[in-house]
Amino acid sequence: MSSGSPGEGRAAVVIEDDLEIRNLVCAVLEQGGFQVTCAASGREGVDVVREKAPTVVTLDLGLPDIDGYEVLRRVRSGSDCYVVVLSGRAEELDILTALQAGADDYVLKPFRPRELRARIDAMLRRPRVEQSSPPASAPVQREDSGAAANRSSAALLRVGSLAIDAGTRTATCAGVELQLTKTEFNLLLELVSSNGAVRTKNELVRISRGQDYRGYNFVSRTDERAIEVHIANLRQKLARADGDANLIATVRGVGFRIMVRSDSPR
Repeated sequence: MSSGSPGEGRAAVVIEDDLEIRNLVCAVLEQGGFQVTCAASGREGVDVVREKAPTVVTLDLGLPDIDGYEVLRRVRSGSDCYVVVLSGRAEELDILTALQAGADDYVLKPFRPRELRARIDAMLRRPRVEQSSPPASAPVQREDSGAAANRSSAALLRVGSLAIDAGTRTATCAGVELQLTKTEFNLLLELVSSNGAVRTKNELVRISRGQDYRGYNFVSRTDERAIEVHIANLRQKLARADGDANLIATVRGVGFRIMVRSDSPR
């Protein structure tokens, strides 16, 4: 990251019990302009996150006191920071559990410092508020508030009972606000903005990384599975809000799309 990188002047917390790895991650973040605080245990890490209110947290799963998944849940209960899990656990179940618990990314150890820097740099380029309008005939409706006081506000995107405000980064379904992670919101916004068009898993992986992501462009099966987990979480949250869990449709072998009104059964 250069001196003008997205991380400049922001706080970061490194939760890692291995001193060598902790120092390496700390150096990577400091080079990106972060003010870094380190913690060698889970409880200390949670306390530091609450105190520092960081933009980014890196988290090891194998901590000496409490499980990394529990640390993640505690962090998520009071913070919307970006969380990158750094772990030597390569089993798919570990990766999916971390993503389901609220991690934004999962990087296997040993990792390449330049890749870690690129991934964090990409995350910090979010939010990416897409301003392109859908076709005039699109079932997705873009509404202007019409009030002079609100002219600077972003327009709303609506599909059925789902409404997304890209400006405030909020989404409601049947009048209930959805509690989404940054990655979930970005993916939902992309799908709704696409107005029924299919988005491949590769495209959604790059959306989750950041629109201007440069550097590590390889998309692995683990990356694709991460997208599947995020989509599953979105469906569950839509269902809990009394919405339509089938609003996001799977296109087998390709990716996902939003079911617009014209797709509804007659």
